[in-house]
Amino acid sequence: MGRIPKTIQDSFNSKYPSIEDLRNRAQKKIPKFAFEYLDGGCNEDVNLDKNTREVREVELKPYYLTKHTRSSMKTNLFGHEYDAPFGIAPVGLQGLMWPNSPEILAKSAFDHNIPFILSTVSTSSIERIGEITEGKAWFQLYHPAENSLRDDMLKRAAVSEYPVLVLLSDVPTFGYRPRDIRNGLAMPPKMSLKNMLQILGKPEWAIKTLKYGQPNFATLKPYMPENLDLKQLGKFMNDTFSGRLNEEKIKPIRDMWKGKIVLKGVASEEDTEKAIQLGLDGIIVSNHGGRQLDAGQSTIKPLVPISEKYGDKIKVMMDSGLRSGPDIARALATGAEFTFLGRSFMYGVSALGNQGGNHTISILKTQLQQVMEQVCCERIEDFPNHLISKTN
Repeated sequence: MGRIPKTIQDSFNSKYPSIEDLRNRAQKKIPKFAFEYLDGGCNEDVNLDKNTREVREVELKPYYLTKHTRSSMKTNLFGHEYDAPFGIAPVGLQGLMWPNSPEILAKSAFDHNIPFILSTVSTSSIERIGEITEGKAWFQLYHPAENSLRDDMLKRAAVSEYPVLVLLSDVPTFGYRPRDIRNGLAMPPKMSLKNMLQILGKPEWAIKTLKYGQPNFATLKPYMPENLDLKQLGKFMNDTFSGRLNEEKIKPIRDMWKGKIVLKGVASEEDTEKAIQLGLDGIIVSNHGGRQLDAGQSTIKPLVPISEKYGDKIKVMMDSGLRSGPDIARALATGAEFTFLGRSFMYGVSALGNQGGNHTISILKTQLQQVMEQVCCERIEDFPNHLISKTN
């Protein structure tokens, strides 16, 4: 019989013991357009499907007769000891999926001592998330077209004591996402009668949205003209951001930012080498959750050569495709030093509201601890010793 550890009983809902259960519950609780924005990839979802499938081809070797004292998930990263080797990845428009969700998840991350990454285009501000996490959150920067806007956002993040800046590199263009186009969530966005009917069918979501207000880009609000309509908002976003990063854009950021800098969206050895040359502190191997390049590799594929060749020169982390504690273990065994999950946490908060963050973290911690005990892995950094096969 499965046993729920006492340490997580208070934040664990036994009706939803897996991320897939949370996904199914979330689908029933939020409007279809919001769920499809969260759940979908780009084009034909090829890379979305590959991400998890190819992670799960990684196998671990157990050592049952080895002397074992205890397994610890504690992980040192950038001078901070986290309680687990995973964090909450940045997600845009979080409040669209569930009202107030960035604040719910930031509080859960803080309480569980794991990192929360705030996206530039999420629905809570730099200042509010900094306050909730007491300066422990990370900030992900979508590179603006104007240097003055970039500098001001970096200043705000520094004042709020964010220790880590995450530079997003894998959105030089907006992904082609058929679901979002059908649902009116492309730029410029539009709200159709069909969407309004979907909202009426989800009364809890609608009431919460009334309570917390219509989702907006809270961090960008100081830079927006007042009373933008949806068409003007689309133009503002297109005019404001220049997603394509290069060395000339990164160098002044490295000079300005006094904390750690991580490059997110790395999918090649060449970009890893450039990140090292630019003096960056870490990379997140990622394909944006399969939402940008359907013809690209899954995340586990480039992780293998990158971690082997550069793991001793820069912190190598990973996101995209991880949906469970065993998935996290597979990524760690393959060479990641830390991992991030996005959709899993949004499923959790969309399914269970204020308890969703704590519940999702509890699932992942319990699953990962069980894997560690099962294979006789005492420390997170020992996971590569249990790797049977690498996905090449």
